[in-house]
Amino acid sequence: MTPRPAQPSAATNLGQAERAAASPGAVLVFPASLADMLERCWQKTAAPSGWNLSRAQFEAALARSVAHRSADATAQPAASAIRNYVESLHHADLALACACSLGSEAAWEFFVTQFRQEMYRAARAIAGGANASDADARELADSLYAELYGLRESDGRRKSLFDYFHGRSKLGTWLRAILAQRHVDAIRRARKLEPLENESGEERGDAGETADAPNRSTRGDSPDPDRTRYLILMQAGLTTALASLEPRDRLRLAYYYSDERTLAEIGRLLGEHEATVSRKLERTRRDIRARVDAALRESKQLSEAQVQLCYEYAREEWPFDLTAALRATQPTGPAAAAPEDES
Repeated sequence: MTPRPAQPSAATNLGQAERAAASPGAVLVFPASLADMLERCWQKTAAPSGWNLSRAQFEAALARSVAHRSADATAQPAASAIRNYVESLHHADLALACACSLGSEAAWEFFVTQFRQEMYRAARAIAGGANASDADARELADSLYAELYGLRESDGRRKSLFDYFHGRSKLGTWLRAILAQRHVDAIRRARKLEPLENESGEERGDAGETADAPNRSTRGDSPDPDRTRYLILMQAGLTTALASLEPRDRLRLAYYYSDERTLAEIGRLLGEHEATVSRKLERTRRDIRARVDAALRESKQLSEAQVQLCYEYAREEWPFDLTAALRATQPTGPAAAAPEDES
């Protein structure tokens, strides 16, 4: 990687007020005595010029990291403590995260290229090791890209998960921790409606008796009578949502879910970078969810609890054929896979 040239002397001698202004969220201002340390840290990043990351922006990230570290302190840390902490950080990883958070396409593409396989391996291990399906592992890893890139906006700025990386660990280590937490969160959501168990581990019915007791309640013995209706509503909503997508978005979904192609393969077929494929897949998933939610809440007048039941039942045993639904409306011919004009 070609190191980014050092900034001109004017940037090297940024005043304290300028440094503070570069990072509205940081409460820490680096003492002038740490100028040499800041210069060394900047050189260690070896950030390519294509990332468009300025030294002031990198120093703002350092300031946020120090402020986060000393959030409970009543006063600003001593210069020696700041020096020891900042020099222990992973500067190149922090610079990459900072550039991605700021919206650098070059930095994002570098990140995807460098960390894609590592994230897939980590997701496979987290999702169940050798017994994990590749599809589940890929879904777990790819779903994180949208949060890292930042699809939500606040005060006109994208909110990226990279904002929470402070360089204390390697970026790969931090990503594995995030993947593990997302996996745990998904398990907890899936188990919210699972029956309680008694002390011996037996499933309990509504009146407190075990699930296999001969005199259990009628309600505990039979499934939700509305289950079939909810699944029919889900199928109708999802089918309509898929049909309303742009042909290219449906094709991208079909490549990923039906053909189980990788992001790189889809990118080659559609003339898109794999990072672009990932972002557009996530945006399409969010769009589908929003359309289905609207159909259930507004058109079908379901309550929040009923909508959640629809999703819970769909996650269990739902005979919905996504492949067939996608193929039914999928465009064909060379025009379908022609690269789109993204200018």
